[in-house]
Amino acid sequence: MYRNILVINLMHLGDLMLVTPVLRTLRHNYPAARITLLADKLLADIVRENRHVDACLFIDKKGKDNSLLGILRYAVKLRKENYDLVVNLHRNERASALAALSGGRRIVGYAKPGFSLAFDSVSPDQNKIMHEIRSHYAALRDAGVIGEIDDAGLEMRIPAEAEAEAERLWTARFAAGDKVVALNIGASWMTKRWESGYFAAVADTYLARGYHIAVMGGPTDVEIVRVCVERMRERGNPRLHVFTGKVSLGVLAGLLRRCVLFITTDSGPMHVGVAMNVPVICMFGASPIPGFYPYDEKSVSVRAPVPCHPCRIHECPLTGDEHMMCMKRMPPELILAYADRLLAETGERPAYELPRPTHFETRVVEMQPDGRFALSPPGAAGRVVESSLPESR
Repeated sequence: MYRNILVINLMHLGDLMLVTPVLRTLRHNYPAARITLLADKLLADIVRENRHVDACLFIDKKGKDNSLLGILRYAVKLRKENYDLVVNLHRNERASALAALSGGRRIVGYAKPGFSLAFDSVSPDQNKIMHEIRSHYAALRDAGVIGEIDDAGLEMRIPAEAEAEAERLWTARFAAGDKVVALNIGASWMTKRWESGYFAAVADTYLARGYHIAVMGGPTDVEIVRVCVERMRERGNPRLHVFTGKVSLGVLAGLLRRCVLFITTDSGPMHVGVAMNVPVICMFGASPIPGFYPYDEKSVSVRAPVPCHPCRIHECPLTGDEHMMCMKRMPPELILAYADRLLAETGERPAYELPRPTHFETRVVEMQPDGRFALSPPGAAGRVVESSLPESR
């Protein structure tokens, strides 16, 4: 029985969100243990209120800890805690090194070659045919760390000060009864970005119908959003609100939980939206849907039937009309049709009023080679059950 557990995930926003169900399952299996999470300092809002951990440690990846000396200094700090189990949940060099040097009595999880020599159980790379969360579960089961899984989906408790700021912004921008559709335009890879003109068309459509549009995203998305807004007919509409680069992750979550719909790329904010229970429609380009879909049965994941999907590369090597064809072949009318379907299913209620999911398989939409649109039910990633486009309002 483990009494002092360290969990390490030093990757990006989406990766850390996908660790939250694992934290719950570890707590379920070790209710009396002290569980500590080590994560990126920039993502503190995501996990510092997580009720399944006793403490959070944060590493300054882009600051004082961004060197070999910084890693060694942090490893010395970890060794003083005498962890009897260290779980590394991403196979990158820094996390592998810290796990290997942690002094943990037992070290398990993903590891780079070399560092893996210090591990007691090394997990294979993520299984490409299952969601990353379930791949984590499989790895920990294989290592003999967990038995029963307690899965309640993605979890994020908003820090009190962030929730207060989200409430202040909301009441300043929106009136009671306003229907707000959120957009996330940016993504870390070029091959995950939907066409800016397509986002502009979707925003124009909802603004013309009387909805409010809230554009989300972080500081690196500011220029992408500027280009998109410039392409909008309704760019001067007072119901267009751009929060990109202006709010913390906690405030972003607080705003999303008040929205009625979230149209997004495959990105970190998409997973925050899922944790906030907002209905999500997500466009997939380079990434495989089975591995990273929005972990919620009411969600809709969209992909185009192109032979190179999923390529898993950051820059599209194709040229001419075929460049980024995975995204170009998901036109605005496709997204609008299924976005309208989601709004009808949820009664256009804000996310905080909706019941939490109990199942976590997405539904998949594909545009067929003959131009028809098709939706698969949860858990049937690609099995077509209808072949007509829902009527768009």
